[in-house]
Amino acid sequence: MEINEGFLEANSTLMGRKVDLLLRTGQILVESAADTNRIVRNMKRVAAYLGIPEEMLHIDVSYTMLQVNVSDDRFSYTKFQKCEKHGINMSAISEISKLSWRAIENDYTLDRYEQELESIAKKPRNYKPYLVAVCAGFACGGFCKLFGCDWIAFLFASICAFAGFRVRARCIEAGVNVYMSIGIAAFVSTCLAYATSFFGWSSTPYHPLLACALFIVPGVPLINFVDDMIDNYLLVGITRAANTVMMMAAMAFGIAFAMRLLVMEDVTISDKFSELSMTPHDSYYVYAIAAAIAAMGFSTIFNVQRRLLWVVAIGGMISVCTRNFVNFELGYGPVIGSFMGALVVSLIALKAVHWFHVPNHVLTIPSVIPMIPGVLMYRGLLGFINMHGVIGEVTNAMVNGINSALIILCISLGVAIPNIFLRKYIAKSKSERLRKMLSERKQRGVIV
Repeated sequence: MEINEGFLEANSTLMGRKVDLLLRTGQILVESAADTNRIVRNMKRVAAYLGIPEEMLHIDVSYTMLQVNVSDDRFSYTKFQKCEKHGINMSAISEISKLSWRAIENDYTLDRYEQELESIAKKPRNYKPYLVAVCAGFACGGFCKLFGCDWIAFLFASICAFAGFRVRARCIEAGVNVYMSIGIAAFVSTCLAYATSFFGWSSTPYHPLLACALFIVPGVPLINFVDDMIDNYLLVGITRAANTVMMMAAMAFGIAFAMRLLVMEDVTISDKFSELSMTPHDSYYVYAIAAAIAAMGFSTIFNVQRRLLWVVAIGGMISVCTRNFVNFELGYGPVIGSFMGALVVSLIALKAVHWFHVPNHVLTIPSVIPMIPGVLMYRGLLGFINMHGVIGEVTNAMVNGINSALIILCISLGVAIPNIFLRKYIAKSKSERLRKMLSERKQRGVIV
């Protein structure tokens, strides 16, 4: 009886450690902004390494909590893990995936797996904070150029975005609420961009207002929301959607407050925005350069590996040039054009992930960010801010708002759909690989 109790206690301790490692793996993925399907898939692979049969494993993922249960007809072991520090870390997502395969292939002990897992969690980001701020500034400058500004306005937009990015970082460091930090950053960027319009150095003085706060646009949560909803992870998807709406609302509040405070009754800015042409007036190579700058800038925010910056830059070029070709040359409009741009990049990425050994979203999300419809977003926002009771104001504002929302949704769908439709084939291939590795491991007599 004593031997049996001792065995049960030792077995419970071992199972507790395995579940802790499994939860820690999932926590890093959740807090690095991985989509739910990837979180579950990676946790199941790690469970296979830990010797936990899939039929005994039950995983529940929410935005702030992970739950793992291991049970059979005799025993049940359940643990929870809180997930609070949400950010975007593409490198961590990629390294966790590689670690899960490497642990099986190289017969890692639990100690070694835990050591490498913690090294991923504590690894410094690939870029220093001020370098990220500079790159985020240039990314917004790239947006400004895509909207049709000159190079002086490109520089102004970059400086204003840099200042706003650093303000948001300082606010978060000081413990200010995340959404309030976004509103303050948008307010500061917009005020600075409005101030640059008085210098008279640029022939497009109001364009920096369109792009100076776009570093806040939550592209990753938005695309993950679409992924989760299509994959039937409804609760997580709805939570991500609510978080996205809150971020966009905070950004809109900061911009609207700045406009009301500074512009007052000056309607020239609204007139200028309504008169901006949506037709490209620069050569394709200019738009390609601007898209590459924007894509690489956002890659630093998302902590994409340095070796992949040139890949993401090419992806940004392909997405924007495809969108412009479908939109203007073929005449299908910006919604279909944006969808096709995202779709082409996503299809190419399905093959490219095998060349560069990274998850699909590491390549696709930064590549499609340059297609964000900033002009339409600002037209819709300013349309609501500057209403004076004139007939048609609400209609115009709604049309711009709905079109911008449709474009963003189509970008998300273009990224998500190819991966989802081919996921069954990809999953089958990975399952065969995992089964083979586990069989070889069993033949070696390895027991974790």
